[in-house]
Amino acid sequence: MESRGNFGSRLGVILATAGSAIGLGNIWRFPFTTGQNGGAAFILIYFVCVVLLGIPGMVSEFIVGRRAQTNAARAYGSLGRKEWRFVGYLGILTSTIILGFYAVVAGWCLEYLYAAIAGQLKGDAAYVLNYFQTFSSDPVKPCLWAVAFVLITHLVVALGVNKGIERVSKLLMPLLLLLLVLLVFASCLLPGAMAGIDFLLKPDFSKMTGDVFLEALGQAFFSLSLGTACLCTYASYFKSDTNLLRSSIQIALLDSGIAILAGLMIFPAAFSVGVQPDSGPSLIFITLPNVFQQAFASFPWNGYIISCLFYALLVFAALTSTISMHEIGTAFFHEELHLPRNRATWILTVVCSLIAVFCSLSVGAYTDLQVFGMSLMDFCDFLTAKLMLPTGAFLTSIVMGWLVNRQMVKDEFTNHGTIQGSFFTAYMFSIRYIVPLCILLVFLHQFGVL
Repeated sequence: MESRGNFGSRLGVILATAGSAIGLGNIWRFPFTTGQNGGAAFILIYFVCVVLLGIPGMVSEFIVGRRAQTNAARAYGSLGRKEWRFVGYLGILTSTIILGFYAVVAGWCLEYLYAAIAGQLKGDAAYVLNYFQTFSSDPVKPCLWAVAFVLITHLVVALGVNKGIERVSKLLMPLLLLLLVLLVFASCLLPGAMAGIDFLLKPDFSKMTGDVFLEALGQAFFSLSLGTACLCTYASYFKSDTNLLRSSIQIALLDSGIAILAGLMIFPAAFSVGVQPDSGPSLIFITLPNVFQQAFASFPWNGYIISCLFYALLVFAALTSTISMHEIGTAFFHEELHLPRNRATWILTVVCSLIAVFCSLSVGAYTDLQVFGMSLMDFCDFLTAKLMLPTGAFLTSIVMGWLVNRQMVKDEFTNHGTIQGSFFTAYMFSIRYIVPLCILLVFLHQFGVL
């Protein structure tokens, strides 16, 4: 069988793994959630939630993957009982479904990047709304863009870990950060931008409620890709001397920093033209094109450049995420079916392309494609986000906290005693008690029980 390969550098580890967590959600969900829930006060609570839930959860998946040096299903099975492979299977299935419907939105980003470059996003709010509605309801174009995005992802993953994933991550992540900083700089120079900065960063402790804590907990959970088997799969390519705790902290800080910068890009521009931003796809594809046109109306070329840079940023953010999700299933088929890596990559590409096409049609030309009264795309989102992800992460915490050999966990945590294990006791307490409780709270909050 072909060599699995490894990440060649610590920088590659951080950038590739952070890229798997940094995606469109950082840009359309985190800033809006922060602004609506107390600004800087919410960010402080979010960081607490990252420490309580995110970092211990990441370390757990890292331990499973690096110890086994194999795909997620086999990695969990190697912990002591073959039945635990179910956790890996669940993560692989979850990531495959997510990649399928995520590619639809990523395809929209490609269309908008093309439209921005071609100068087709000029017009008033009604024009922008009509543009999106016309495009998304087309039976062909959104499907082609979605499949195109899966194929671009395929080209990277097929090259392997070192020559494909790591090399592209080292290119895309600095570009993503550079584009984001440029857009933040431009946005914050607009007249009235300070109101948007205040909305995002001014603490409003009067909004601090139990619901806000649960929102922060959910944001920490979903933002760091817990439960998808992505962290486990990427960790299987870590070198034996990788400091898992330090890597987790660095990735969490980078992920959170990108999300905060996204807010500093969006809100100053929106407030400068008196637009109250909303959340979700409508922010990206309806609200912001209009905001950019208004905010930079007196500088036509600046408005054009800003639109192009913004949608390039979205494409890069989406691609770093789709690469990681594709690799999860590719590694599984490559190793379990003993297929050449290129053939294993094609299996995932075909499956995810089919999911993408049907999901795209369900929210566009064929809205009758429904499951339990939801469009197929919304159903896939509901199934993965509300059921599969929390279940996978919860089972990981139970396995790592209660069922596997404690000494084995400590050996991996401390790199077999070569690094200090000062936080090991705190980690074990967290993964046994705090993490399962936090995931249960996220699960219940999603269904309105809390």
